Amino acid sequence: MYAIIATGGKQYRVSQGDVIYVEKLNNEVNDEVTFPVLMLGGETVEVGNPVVAGATVTGKVLQQGKSAKIVILKYKSKKNYRRKAGHRQPFTKVEITAING
Repeated sequence: MYAIIATGGKQYRVSQGDVIYVEKLNNEVNDEVTFPVLMLGGETVEVGNPVVAGATVTGKVLQQGKSAKIVILKYKSKKNYRRKAGHRQPFTKVEITAING
C-alpha cells in the first residue's frame, strides 16, 4: 500500500517504513506528525477531492537539519562587480510509521 501526501507545497509518494526529507516542519525530534492523504494506492486506488476522507499518514521526526550549501555568484564583466552568497535550505527528516485509511 502507498499514499500520496502533501507538505511544504510538494507531493510525496510514501509507503510504510520510508524515510523522506521534507521542507522544515516546526516539530521536535521524536515528535509524531500527520499528513493529509491526496491518494491511496494498492489493490484499488482511492483519489481524494482534494483529500481522502478519514485517511492520514503518520510519521516520526528523525532529524532537523540543513542541506549542503549552494553558492550563488553574481558577476558582470569589465565592471569589477562580483557578489558571492551562500544558502542552506532547512529540512526535516521523517520516517513514515503508518498509513491509516
